[in-house]
Amino acid sequence: MRRRTVLTGIAGGLVAAGAGAGPALAVGRRVLHVRPGDSVQAAVDAVTGPGWTIVVHPGRYREVVNVPAAKAELTLRGATRDPRDVVIVYDNANGTQKPDGSGTYGTAGSATFTSAAPGLTVRDLTLANDWLRADHPEITGTQAVAAYTYGDRTHFENVRLLAHQDTLFVETSGLDVFDRQYFHRCYVEGDVDFVFGRATAVFEDCHFRTLRRDVTFTPKGMVFAPSTARANPHGILAVRSRITSAAEDGAYKLARPWVPSYETTAWPSLVVRDSRIGPGIDAVAPYTNMREAYPWQTMRFREYRNTGPGAAVTVPENRPQLTGEEAQTHTRSAYLGDWRPRA
Repeated sequence: MRRRTVLTGIAGGLVAAGAGAGPALAVGRRVLHVRPGDSVQAAVDAVTGPGWTIVVHPGRYREVVNVPAAKAELTLRGATRDPRDVVIVYDNANGTQKPDGSGTYGTAGSATFTSAAPGLTVRDLTLANDWLRADHPEITGTQAVAAYTYGDRTHFENVRLLAHQDTLFVETSGLDVFDRQYFHRCYVEGDVDFVFGRATAVFEDCHFRTLRRDVTFTPKGMVFAPSTARANPHGILAVRSRITSAAEDGAYKLARPWVPSYETTAWPSLVVRDSRIGPGIDAVAPYTNMREAYPWQTMRFREYRNTGPGAAVTVPENRPQLTGEEAQTHTRSAYLGDWRPRA
């Protein structure tokens, strides 16, 4: 299988990051500029305190980027308004062996982009993991994360997130911490559990797309796999969004609950409301189990005022709905509390 192209084109041709000059500092301001030949990670490392901005110029940067918690209130943005112009991409998977021979990366360690920084803003760029199962039949740990975020007040604006399994890992910095994340006008694609994790995560005006898979079984995958802590009243919320598919009708489930072995008290929560669900989602039975010990019917899965063929309620017990009164507690402001991210 050919590796998919994640950067469609840039004036002057495609360019890749490599050895080159360090990030350029805008004199008098806390702004670093990264250009083709530079390293995004080098710019992150050069940040000396909170409130910095890293501007990444058009190009394809093949590297892993890790933003530690100390780099608070960091803004990482593409230099143009088109997220296709700037692509940060790598190809580690859960089962990929580390170069030092210490074992495999694991799911979280496979991420192209990782951030623990509170107050992070990422905008106008693409984060991708282009690892493909077909290229590595010897690897069984096929999770390959594009972005792994676990800082409070994480804001993604106009960002594309591309991978296959486990594209976006929305996590928290501790089992008893309810970190908040907000995704606005983002595009997320994948096949298996490609939006998953424990965070309080709001997706507004976003586009989720399920990929075509050359397999004979169904379901071919799931969009969401929340693992919300039982004490957290808010899990994953998708509002005014849409779900489309490159696969055949009914091939995908909307969600399944993830109860991790390290947190068996989790009570996954997902609300999809005021959104359009395309025919790629199985309308008759949109939810399924990850493990039979934790049936989806016992989880906090709800919908409200969705439209489209994938939202048709043909078997009511398979599509739990919010009441109008309940819907008032499942809004962006209810989930994000005193945090008001700006577009």
